Amino acid sequence: MESGPGKPGLLETLTVGLRRSGAMILTLVLTMAAAAMFVSIAVADGFDWMDVVRVTLVAFCALWLSWGACIAVLGLLFASEKVLRIEGAPSGRTAIVVPIYNEAADAVFARIDAMYRGLKDKGVLDTFDFHVLSDSTEEEAVADEKRLHRRAVAALGAGGRLFYRHRSPNTGSKVGNIGEFIRANGGAYDYMLVLDADSLMMPETIVEMVCRMEAVPDLGLLQTVPLIIGRRTLFGRMIQFSANFYSPFFSRGVTALQGRQGPFWGHNALIRMRAFAESCGLPALVGKPPFGGDILSHDTVEAAMLARAGWRVRLDPDLGGSYEEAPANLIEYAKRDRRWCQGNLQHARVLGAPKLKFWSRLSIIQGIFGYVASPIWLLFLVASVAAPLFAPPPVYFMSDSLFPRFPHPETEKGLALLFGVVALLILPKALLLIRSVATGEAGVYGGSMRASLSALLELLLASLLAPIHMMFQSRSVYQVLSGADFGWPSSDREDGSLGFLTAWQASWWMVAFGVGTMGFAYEFAPSLLVWLWPVALPLVFAPVVIWWTASPDAGGSARRRGVFLTPQEWLEVPVISSVARALDYYAATEEEPFPQAA
Repeated sequence: MESGPGKPGLLETLTVGLRRSGAMILTLVLTMAAAAMFVSIAVADGFDWMDVVRVTLVAFCALWLSWGACIAVLGLLFASEKVLRIEGAPSGRTAIVVPIYNEAADAVFARIDAMYRGLKDKGVLDTFDFHVLSDSTEEEAVADEKRLHRRAVAALGAGGRLFYRHRSPNTGSKVGNIGEFIRANGGAYDYMLVLDADSLMMPETIVEMVCRMEAVPDLGLLQTVPLIIGRRTLFGRMIQFSANFYSPFFSRGVTALQGRQGPFWGHNALIRMRAFAESCGLPALVGKPPFGGDILSHDTVEAAMLARAGWRVRLDPDLGGSYEEAPANLIEYAKRDRRWCQGNLQHARVLGAPKLKFWSRLSIIQGIFGYVASPIWLLFLVASVAAPLFAPPPVYFMSDSLFPRFPHPETEKGLALLFGVVALLILPKALLLIRSVATGEAGVYGGSMRASLSALLELLLASLLAPIHMMFQSRSVYQVLSGADFGWPSSDREDGSLGFLTAWQASWWMVAFGVGTMGFAYEFAPSLLVWLWPVALPLVFAPVVIWWTASPDAGGSARRRGVFLTPQEWLEVPVISSVARALDYYAATEEEPFPQAA
């Protein structure tokens, strides 16, 4: 199908412009209100240079919180807009590409098996091919991939439709992997569905995406909202519930502002081959890693380059049936986050690229700020504890008065500011919960009572984990800024538990920081102790929290009690069931027959 980049209409430009302006103005108003309130609190005992530092840090923190709250509110206010689609089956050819790097091949081919059979059952398989693109470096992993590819081709009768390629050396990591495929095979396809090794999509969703792209000739990339499935630990189940319950609404807020410059999250997205090939060649940055070399977290940059070339990049939150897995415990989550942190901070060198759209630049800034927000919070905590050491001595007698003037406590403003911060964190989730209960959407989470209990426990558990996550992210930012390069190692997608010793080794320094902060505050700023407890106590008990939330037993207990249920567990999803059957086959011996559906 002939297509090319286009330009937005006047109505679309005005609508998106008004929404963006409104969101940014509201964010700035909330930020200035928080900063002004804190100024009056900070200078109650006199003004000094430490107050300037603290007010600046508070302003940045309030800016980030306010923006997130505005996105959530937009998700409540704006429903998904009607989209165009062609009628009937798609005609363009689509390559479904699955990059793999030292990962469990049996699970990868089980997911491919389920999607392949689903497309075949729908009668549309003729326009789809699957390509497993291996960058694995471990000999055993490569041998498993080749063996299971042969088994899959035999089981599916997929000769000429399911391909496997291993490359060595794996120059450019995932970017180089996809780029090499496009150069070698891109001309044979109109579209490319990019998946991760842990991705799974319903065949109905895959077909619907192609139908939507064929109806909009200038649509270069169509992103879905991947939901997390298959987690067993308490931590995994918590983020699984949160992603299922909240992310569609937050994604609708992103959609309300996206215009033609929507997001790309690197997987579970359909790409127009011509658009990507013409626009998204990524050069290596001058210098050494972490800020030079291959561009990491490349998806954000590729979305910006597509938009720069005039292609539409769009997120459609109404597209269900898009799934992925996630780290099972906080340590693995922090490892993955460390890779993303390096990539996002590296994007500071891309901000000045010529002709990027304003919203694309803002998206890059958001990605950077998503990581520097944690050390900003940490610095504010340290500055607040240390502030009494730098406060000027009180002056009770002024030159214009014979009577003493005593500092006026700003308790009311302090409580108001605290309430405002808590509201920015909690109110969006509370509104989403109320909406879900009122509309009956909470029914697929086990009913209104179970959904409400799950939301409350998610809030409490997330609050307990937040200081620990802040410390992990702050350390990651420090490591990147100090020049450490962690590259892009493979992910551990197994859903297992952690030993307490492992949790201790990963977080003993948090315990030391928490104890030290409480001791310092007790000695020099005892009035702050009560305010420090919500942050310091989770750090003091970080090894226990990490170990406990990584327990499959704790996760199983929560599930038996109806906590953190998701629709994929409450309702039958054929493609997920199909993966479970296929996994029995690919993990078994060669003699085992393929299990049939019940």
